[in-house]
Amino acid sequence: MELILVRHGQPAWTDGVRSYNDPGLTDLGHAQARAVADRLADPAHDPARGPVDRLFVSPAVRAQETAAPIAEALGLPAETLPWLTEIANPPEWEGGSEEDIQAAFAELRGRTREGYWDGLPNGESPRAFARRIIGGVADLLGGFGLTPAAEQGLWDLPPDAPGRVIAVAHGGTNSMVIAHLLNVAPEPWEWERFAMGHASVAVLASVPIAGAHLWSLRALGDANHLPVDERTR
Repeated sequence: MELILVRHGQPAWTDGVRSYNDPGLTDLGHAQARAVADRLADPAHDPARGPVDRLFVSPAVRAQETAAPIAEALGLPAETLPWLTEIANPPEWEGGSEEDIQAAFAELRGRTREGYWDGLPNGESPRAFARRIIGGVADLLGGFGLTPAAEQGLWDLPPDAPGRVIAVAHGGTNSMVIAHLLNVAPEPWEWERFAMGHASVAVLASVPIAGAHLWSLRALGDANHLPVDERTR
């Protein structure tokens, strides 16, 4: 089985005055989304692999707008999964100033590990976010018949497990999924350990081993489908 994680394209976080918690894509973000759709639909890019079986997407507008051309290119419905949403910002950030928001992130980054786990006031804490993502992964894979094996970090895969699955989500969501499937202890700053630019791709593949399967990271932040001057973080 192959799990393909796509980060959304460049979002319009601010209009230059106000900031938005759930923005759509910029013009560049839409171009990035079309480019990653072309890459995922091109059989020449992955000639030895089969078709994509399912396409999942976060409910956030930037993820939905990124998934739309992918769904069209693959001829698949984009199935929305609420748990794929990025860590939630404080609601009072809606319409707030970018300067204040950047100052809040700077303060967060200066904390100890334990302080970082507590997160921003009125926002979703990284601790709660990790629980949500890990639970969502278990539900998703369990729906395909995959279950944790007796050996920690390994999974039992049924013979009818899907071949390829795509999830269009976010930097934080994707990095937390990667850490969990690699059996790496979670950190409150996963998006810094497993960094992905806008509209980039990560690939995890199941590999038979020790009577079960492990998840092997085959690509991280792959943006070869984007011109260098169109790659953003």
